[in-house]
Amino acid sequence: MQTNPKTLLLGIGNVLQKDDGIGVYAAEYLLHNYTFIPDIEIINGGVEGIKLLDLFIEYDDIIILDTIALEDAPGSIYNIPAKELGGYGLNSGSAHEIGVLQCLDMLELQGKPRPESNIIAIVPAEITFAFGLSDILHEVFNRYIGVILADLKKRGIGVKQKEQTVSLEKIIMKFKDPASFRV
Repeated sequence: MQTNPKTLLLGIGNVLQKDDGIGVYAAEYLLHNYTFIPDIEIINGGVEGIKLLDLFIEYDDIIILDTIALEDAPGSIYNIPAKELGGYGLNSGSAHEIGVLQCLDMLELQGKPRPESNIIAIVPAEITFAFGLSDILHEVFNRYIGVILADLKKRGIGVKQKEQTVSLEKIIMKFKDPASFRV
């Protein structure tokens, strides 16, 4: 009998489209700056969409980090249970958003149990062809990370910041120029 659920933190988004990459940046930031007890898996799902189906089968508990297309102020943060995802503007046309929702639906169609899952999403300010984040999302990034860490703690996962940390700017640069990234 498994005592701790197998937890996955899944960053979703396209780092080539400015704010759409925040889920990927957040996952990478958490990976480099924190340790978790019990261990959790942190994966950059990028824009893989439906190709992530195996992850939804493998893990008991999945936290999806992404943007959300809602008519709300940019930088507004939502923590939504997966069973409610259909009505919250996630199908804005991005391939990765449609794919993540389809993964959950496909499990149901196959008669497989859905993992406990939720999305911690942020309303973007700019979805345009550029690396980095808009000024608004850059300003609220630490608050976004705080919401993610609070959610993990609520699940009974211990969180400890590492002594040597990596800045958001270095994380963004890792995707813009991977050869320049050093920890």
